[in-house]
Amino acid sequence: MDVFGYNLLKQRKEVRSILGYLPQDFRFFAKYKTYEFLDYAARLSGMNNGRQRRRAVDAMLESVGLFDVRERYANKLSGGMKRRLGIAQALIHNPKLIIVDEPTTGLDPEERIRFRNLLAEVSEKEVTIILSTHIVGDISSTCKCMALMNKGEVSFFGSPEDMLKETEGKVWKLKVNGGDLAVIDKEYPVISTIPSGAGWEVQVVADEIRGYEAEPYPPNLEHAYVYYMEKKLNRWIND
Repeated sequence: MDVFGYNLLKQRKEVRSILGYLPQDFRFFAKYKTYEFLDYAARLSGMNNGRQRRRAVDAMLESVGLFDVRERYANKLSGGMKRRLGIAQALIHNPKLIIVDEPTTGLDPEERIRFRNLLAEVSEKEVTIILSTHIVGDISSTCKCMALMNKGEVSFFGSPEDMLKETEGKVWKLKVNGGDLAVIDKEYPVISTIPSGAGWEVQVVADEIRGYEAEPYPPNLEHAYVYYMEKKLNRWIND
């Protein structure tokens, strides 16, 4: 198997030189300041020229919005700042391929949006980003191409828009009373339930709705995922 022309088994050193990685459980040395840790990561990547490395570290800290806290110990950073430091160490050696594992887990909405925008900026620099995530918003906001894994196999490969097309006309909004809610939940995959007066406003995915008044609802990627799992793979979270 080749990665950018390098044999994965025979040229591991060369593959590592073009690879950046941000694990889900990103860790660093507690005694290192922010700039010290990034300098250490740059050394590991092969940047041996001290002056060049310092310029690269400062530029990267500026790029990810951490320059003002460069003297702060890395373990004193907020959760969002730690993730930004993680992506900085993955990018410091200008890799061609970046693997990012669950990058926005545990982040507040503001930091999540900021991180997505940062990945979008990186992707414009002719860098391939492989993003592993269970958060649908990360995919719809940043990815042009996606794969759906099911039991270790690729069940879908294409753009988010391709998956959305399969869900057009398959998402419905119903208004039901409390007694009907349990019946609906057993019969259809329910996406959301919102209290509405004396009853409930329910979103479901299905080819058609029988026995209830329903109106079509614009699908999003979460609807598409649920519909695909239910109809294409016969697998639903209630199983």
